[in-house]
Amino acid sequence: MHRTQHLTGRRSRGPGRLLGLLLALVTMIGVTSTAAFATPAHQGSIPIRLPKLAATPQATVAAMQPSWNLGNTLDAIPDETSWGNPQATKALIDSIKAQGYRSIRIPVTWSGHQSASAPYTIDATWMARVKQVVDWAQADGLYVVINVHHDSWQWINTIATDHDGVLARFKATWTQIAATFRNYPKSLLFESNNEPQFDNTTDAQAIQYNSELNTAFRSVVRQSGGNNATRLLFLPTVHCASDQQFTDALYTEIKALNDPNLAATVHYYGYYPFSINIAGGTSFDATSQQDMTDRFNRLRTTFTSRGIPVYLGEYGLLQFPDSNHPSRIERGEALKFYEQLGYNARTAGVTTALWDAGSWNYFNRTTLRWSDPALFAAIKSSWTTRSGTASSDRIFLAKSSAIAAKSLTLNPNGTTFRGLWQGNTQLVQGRDYTVSGNQLTLTASALTRLAGNRAYGINATIQARFSAGVPWNIYVTTYDRPVLSDASGTASGGLSIPTQFRGDQLATMESKYADGSTAGNTSWTPYQEFNGAFSPDYPNNGLTLTPDFLNALKDGAQATLTFHFWSGATVTYRVTKNAGSVTGTVA
Repeated sequence: MHRTQHLTGRRSRGPGRLLGLLLALVTMIGVTSTAAFATPAHQGSIPIRLPKLAATPQATVAAMQPSWNLGNTLDAIPDETSWGNPQATKALIDSIKAQGYRSIRIPVTWSGHQSASAPYTIDATWMARVKQVVDWAQADGLYVVINVHHDSWQWINTIATDHDGVLARFKATWTQIAATFRNYPKSLLFESNNEPQFDNTTDAQAIQYNSELNTAFRSVVRQSGGNNATRLLFLPTVHCASDQQFTDALYTEIKALNDPNLAATVHYYGYYPFSINIAGGTSFDATSQQDMTDRFNRLRTTFTSRGIPVYLGEYGLLQFPDSNHPSRIERGEALKFYEQLGYNARTAGVTTALWDAGSWNYFNRTTLRWSDPALFAAIKSSWTTRSGTASSDRIFLAKSSAIAAKSLTLNPNGTTFRGLWQGNTQLVQGRDYTVSGNQLTLTASALTRLAGNRAYGINATIQARFSAGVPWNIYVTTYDRPVLSDASGTASGGLSIPTQFRGDQLATMESKYADGSTAGNTSWTPYQEFNGAFSPDYPNNGLTLTPDFLNALKDGAQATLTFHFWSGATVTYRVTKNAGSVTGTVA
């Protein structure tokens, strides 16, 4: 994926010719053990441990579950560390293996390491580096996927105006990759092209160009011989999207190629408004849930039920997690997304590959630890089972009011509710809480105890535990309606509004002019993009309106902003821009 936030070692020789012949022979006779095979004794060689080689493409893709992406690394532009990650190391690959992953997708961008004119030679140093990382993963017994990645928008996208040139370069690129890895074991898989996209084309034209490239990719790889003659290949839809027209087109294409060793690959980053928090998409609501369910149902109906395996080569949320910025997506809502995705993927027979952009995202490439271990625990649990959730992971108690009983709706997701705990102490049903159907109600007396001195923020954490999966945390939180103050600034520098959050958290911002029309840089919805138009600064008690948002305002036209908070509180604020100066006043 081309991220909106772009976030080594020495070369070593890969398996020698003797190893390649040995592995080819092993594959031919159908050996399925996990015995270790060593490369010939030469400097830089490492032992290769094959994963269990499955008998069918469907079984192979199933054996790859779960999968992980080495994102923003070998696909970074112009070089491996250009997008903020350190060079990949063997220790990193070992750590990913130790986390329970069975396969790794290694996105590779070739354009900056390749001549831009015929014969489009790939730099030998770069090819050796790709081989080195592949070798590390293979040595750990992982299935490995390599591809042509950001080339998709670097030069492949110009095929409509440079058809012959793009096709020639695409074929030359895959000819060199195929030749390099032709004798690698079949646990190495190739992916044609990442998120195929084509400038100035209709969907019908894009489908045709994508089919042409996929067909060329298959022909080049098959003709290179060795294990490539029957290696499993992944073919993407246009954009790697799961829209019906694109999945139907790829199914037709795969059937026409009449090659049993082909699989489909798509990506999924959720319902767009929820994935970036725009247009009021603050929660994993019925619309977001249905979008996910529909897409996985489509993958099952179009592909897996017809014997074509599917590799979800990337999944996640577009703007979560991100340790460099305030969280756009409320944590509990994100956890619900990952929980349902794991379930939908299993029921559709789809193997999932987490897109990890690096140290600010999921797995810290320096410490070799998860940036958020509890988030990973929830993701890992979703690989095999369901977890119970609730309508929210917070109970808000207004400090200015007497404490009353509060209710949440439990979502058991096929499990059984077992009770509430605070640490190792089990709360008492009937005294501390009641359950009626799926309605969980905490009593006023229990909440009074849990709130303690009622300091703003989280006073206590309790857990709803279920018969399977991970517990659901519920944060008992004291708040009062946030208080904003008058402010001034410039459109180019942004406006920082002094804000007393008083224990609350910002959900979204609505922006309108007096006539009801939308004010701001996102014109199609009054609910502006979190961190795009506005952003909370909790540590410094501020709320920022960005230059992008302010520059889009009409001069002299007052905009009314409504800030929506997770407690349900709203605060109205007015902003006016005049000749580059901006004033903000409390409504």
